[in-house]
Amino acid sequence: MKEHEEKLQAERERLEQEISVADKEDQNSDLDTYGWYFWSALSLVIFFTIEVCRQDLIPGETPDPAEDEESCTSGGSVSAKHLVLDKGVLSNFCETSIHPIVHESGRVREFVEGFADDLLEALRSICDREVDMELEDFVGVGSMFESWRVSKPLTCDLIVPFATPEPYCFQFHLWCGVPSDIPLDLQGCGRIKLIKTSWNCPDCLCGTASLAEDMLCLLHNRNDGSKEDDHALEELLCSRNTPYLSKDQVMKWFQISVTKAWGQISHKYEFELTFRNLDFPGALKVRFRSGKVIVLNITPAVQLEDTDAYFISHFPSDSGTNSDIHWHLSFTVYERNLLKHMAKTLPENSCHLRCLQLVSFLHKKQTGLMGRSALTNYHLKTALLHLLLSKPSSSWQARNLDQRLRDLLGFLQKSLQEKRLSHIIIGNPLVPDEIGVPTVFLAAEPINLFRPLVLQRQIYSKMVEHFHDMLRNAPVLIQEYTTHLPNGDVCH
Repeated sequence: MKEHEEKLQAERERLEQEISVADKEDQNSDLDTYGWYFWSALSLVIFFTIEVCRQDLIPGETPDPAEDEESCTSGGSVSAKHLVLDKGVLSNFCETSIHPIVHESGRVREFVEGFADDLLEALRSICDREVDMELEDFVGVGSMFESWRVSKPLTCDLIVPFATPEPYCFQFHLWCGVPSDIPLDLQGCGRIKLIKTSWNCPDCLCGTASLAEDMLCLLHNRNDGSKEDDHALEELLCSRNTPYLSKDQVMKWFQISVTKAWGQISHKYEFELTFRNLDFPGALKVRFRSGKVIVLNITPAVQLEDTDAYFISHFPSDSGTNSDIHWHLSFTVYERNLLKHMAKTLPENSCHLRCLQLVSFLHKKQTGLMGRSALTNYHLKTALLHLLLSKPSSSWQARNLDQRLRDLLGFLQKSLQEKRLSHIIIGNPLVPDEIGVPTVFLAAEPINLFRPLVLQRQIYSKMVEHFHDMLRNAPVLIQEYTTHLPNGDVCH
């Protein structure tokens, strides 16, 4: 390269000398004048070429494409695929730090299920059958009922479906329906319209305006001519001047009802029950005399017809939407069933739940160091389910825990780089038919769970920073919380 540069430099000097001689011999010649401009321009081109070649070809100054990609991927953090993880430390950590919590979770679930049954039974007894919603049995969802909860306090998530009393019913408007006027930024949501059955029942004439108002309807077994309670349910639960269910109104009704129900059964229990968050009606905390705490999230929900999809007022980690009449559609029952279905094909003592527990633990500890971010355990579970659908079952053997943990962290890292994490159920053709997901959701356009966050740059940047710090701190955190023997060896 040096010799090449010297030759180009010598050529430039020779050309400059020739131009100088020609200029002295024929200063008044127009042809020589044009020649001077020509050779000057050529000299500049050659000089520019020298500089470009030197910048592009000098060894050590050209960035390696792989390194550049890795730098963009990690944002200055360690790459997940190069994360140093000791198999012995991981195994010991799972046995000493995770297994005891999983064992305790079984007893906590039994207590919560019994208490929730008692609370809902009391709630049903105080409801007005004419104007109140009818509560159905709760459904256990989330990490506690999927057996991968590792952080304390132990938290149980329950959804409680409610139905309408006669003569009302629900009419649903989905974001993926045709036609749909739901905005793009509310994908995965829908509206719930409260209507009177008599207005839409083809076998009944009691809703026909042309008939006499004092007509007795035998089909519905009540006279809708009563004007006093005609709109009681709409005023109680619907958004003002609309027929659509209001999340705020439903949560207010539910919180008041839960408070009254607890007042009826509190004498039977020797613990304190409080609301953790007044904005979320079922965010309850049980504190025993011993100081032990159990957290319950009891969320009112509306079942979508005869499916296992539920409209819920909010997610426990929800950042919230500004619309009071657009409800989130939760597929958590399908996700739980998918996790169980995949487990049947995995090897005995597979490491898939261990991977999720480890990443959830790291996320919890990093949150304690940096504060909350938009990254949630739901994102972590979604990433694991994507890996379970894409990797062969044999790769999830217990001895492959370190490799699969790197894969899970790498999948999250790539998703953050691409700013895309697809919903595991909606628009995913890889979901097995045995799960029973309705075709309308499998055929819908995939939903990017990161989309609302990407539109908020500061929130997304903090989430990326949180993950990179978590990745960098992972080996230290696992080592720190691993039980050691007095001589300093790791306890196996």
